[in-house]
Amino acid sequence: MLTEKNKDIVRRAVEEIWNKGNMAVADELLAANFVNHDPCGTPETFNLEAYKQGASDTRTDFPDFHVTIKEQIAEGDKVVTRWTCTGTHKGRSGAIDIAPTGKPVTIEGVTIDHIAGGKILEEWWFRELMVMKLGYKIVPPSK
Repeated sequence: MLTEKNKDIVRRAVEEIWNKGNMAVADELLAANFVNHDPCGTPETFNLEAYKQGASDTRTDFPDFHVTIKEQIAEGDKVVTRWTCTGTHKGRSGAIDIAPTGKPVTIEGVTIDHIAGGKILEEWWFRELMVMKLGYKIVPPSK
């Protein structure tokens, strides 16, 4: 069942990269030419290295960051994941341009992953942006 294997790849990426901060596994689970279609990013930030940096920054800013997968649907080489993430804003990496608030945040979203050769080749994000609710300002990443 290829669809189940593809869902496992996405679940492992969520658990290892986002929940545990294990960036080394990103090279195992994401293709070298991975493209991250992040609506908050810029074309310069759509690559694997920027993705790992973004995950690392998120875990710095929200040390208790945790993603909970609510539902997954897979067909062919695509996996759709509905998720909720939570964390407490305790850092300032530059992605969110305000001083730490100490406030807990919850974000809900959906990710569509394209799997090829047993790795995530592309990812599209759609999420409720807590930054808008709290009045945060999103700053484009430095080049």
